[in-house]
Amino acid sequence: MRRTPLTFQPSLPPQPLSPLDGRYRGAVTGLADFLSEAGLNRARVEVEVEWLIALTDRSLFETSPLSDADKERLRALYRDFGQAEIDWLAEKEAVTQHDVKAIEYLVRDRLSALGLDSIAELTHFACTSEDINSASYALTVKRAVEEVWLPALDVVIAKLRELAAEHADAAMLSRTHGQPATPSTMGKEIAVFAWRLERVRAQIASSDYLAKFSGATGTWSAHLAADPDADWPTISREYIEGLGLGFNLLTTQIESHDWQVELYDRVRHAGGILHNLATDIWTYISLGYFAQIPVAGATGSSTMPHKINPIRFENAEANLEISGALLASLGQTLVTSRLQRDLTDSTTQRNIGVAFGHSLLAIDNLRRGLNAISLSRDVLLADLDVNWEVLAEAIQTVIRAEVVAGRSSITDPYALLKELTRGHRVGAAELAKFVDGLEIGDAAKQRLLALTPASYTGIAEQLAK
Repeated sequence: MRRTPLTFQPSLPPQPLSPLDGRYRGAVTGLADFLSEAGLNRARVEVEVEWLIALTDRSLFETSPLSDADKERLRALYRDFGQAEIDWLAEKEAVTQHDVKAIEYLVRDRLSALGLDSIAELTHFACTSEDINSASYALTVKRAVEEVWLPALDVVIAKLRELAAEHADAAMLSRTHGQPATPSTMGKEIAVFAWRLERVRAQIASSDYLAKFSGATGTWSAHLAADPDADWPTISREYIEGLGLGFNLLTTQIESHDWQVELYDRVRHAGGILHNLATDIWTYISLGYFAQIPVAGATGSSTMPHKINPIRFENAEANLEISGALLASLGQTLVTSRLQRDLTDSTTQRNIGVAFGHSLLAIDNLRRGLNAISLSRDVLLADLDVNWEVLAEAIQTVIRAEVVAGRSSITDPYALLKELTRGHRVGAAELAKFVDGLEIGDAAKQRLLALTPASYTGIAEQLAK
């Protein structure tokens, strides 16, 4: 008998679709002040208000500069931007079907309330929406990067530097291609990640944030029609630079977004390094090099009570992969706009916050994970002690030097050590006997006999500091 399919009527209250706005909101809430729709609209209000002030400050069209009191009351529209303004704009946009036009009406409304109707027509004067948007996105992304994302990255870099110094002398077996290799120290290996991140961080910190303010197709045509004697390119430059942004003189209707492509590629690069860090720490944990510090009351596995899963590093991996994919998509889409303008950038840029959100969430997981691991030095030393064959590199290199110096006639030192060690476990006694029988100078022989896997770390300790 065929069953009638059950119908399901959702009964949940409104729920966030994205985990960034639900489960993980606490870790990324700082970004929402800038990269949310409300954050963007607040910046748009700021750009509109400051343009109006810039025009009146120059007494254009026979206006007079606003009083300091009027400027402050007008600036309060974006400085005190809150739920009332968010709701007002939502209601207005439902009518206008245009987000930037709704912003213009909000500013006009405030002007009327302040008794400044005489300059209302200077609101959004000679602007295309992309004048407002380019400046607003540049402001919000700049502030999000400088005030939220970079400080979070700095915490991780500082922790890596701390761990590198703490474990600078902790000799460990390296692994190249997953196989035992010339020893290093844990501190030096961690320092590598700190250095890589510091380098990319400096590139991100020096990023350009550009805006255009040149009208419908980047020609100042409407501006010149209204006042052909004004130096509009200079006025626009001074205005944009006054916002703390770089000015893009030569554009179509849109600012070309190249600075965004460059920035997102750098952030994605940093994410790749962080991903590498997460996978390496995960592997060190699996080898027993790092022990995870238990959290009281936490559950590692739903069925295996003994486990502490490395979830912070696994979550970081996944979020960095999501962020990297979104950042790559942003760069691929934003670099192109059909002729003077198409709308693909609008939808794309509304996902900037999602890309940075997953990146920030990953950084938060790494921070928490790095603060909950403890180095097991005894495990590192035990691993070294069963891999004496890694000294083969040192021995064959010393023999080569002795041959060149005329103190040895051994031919093909590499082959000699390969025969001894490749595919074999070689212990301390066996290696000492081999070295003792070599035809090399006494000083070289004594250096090799004194060498152990734990001491064969070169200048790793100094590099870590």
